[in-house]
Amino acid sequence: MRRFGEKLRALRKKRGLSYRKLASELGVAHSHIAGIEAGAHKPSAELVLKIAKFFQVSTDQLMDDDLELD
Repeated sequence: MRRFGEKLRALRKKRGLSYRKLASELGVAHSHIAGIEAGAHKPSAELVLKIAKFFQVSTDQLMDDDLELD
């Protein structure tokens, strides 16, 4: 899960979303998204599910450092 923040940043930028817009869509503070991307915060299981659904990727792709995003 070391790469979770990197993957989240890549997905967010690919969609052209700001921290604030993604945070609004997920129902969290924008600083929490920034913290996750920076590796300072770990997402809850509930948030991982929300992120996976929002970006239409599997939780395995997000959580497993050895799996890449499509």
